[in-house]
Amino acid sequence: MAKAKKAKTAKTAKTAKTVKTAKKAKSAKKSARKPNAAFMAPMTPSPALAEVVGSKPLPRTDVTKKLWAYIKKNGLQDPKNKRMIKADENLKPVFGGKSTVNMFEMTKLVSKHLK
Repeated sequence: MAKAKKAKTAKTAKTAKTVKTAKKAKSAKKSARKPNAAFMAPMTPSPALAEVVGSKPLPRTDVTKKLWAYIKKNGLQDPKNKRMIKADENLKPVFGGKSTVNMFEMTKLVSKHLK
């Protein structure tokens, strides 16, 4: 009976070890994720967008950050519905002449102003 118990314990230890090894391999795969190079490529903003974010070539991520900083600094978010953005005189040309846009629509409109 003691031999059977030892064999069972050894088998359990082996499976626990393989489970740990598998988990380590899985976590190594997750941490090896690289950022998408398309988002990190510097793009030149149009003259209308350059009034808000600057004229230097920037990655899309930085353009979005600067645009949101401008919106929050000037209080252009609708206080009741934070997803709606009001356009001021600098943003109207970027937003295609619209006075208010949805934040998801904003990214689509801004992408037209990047080359």
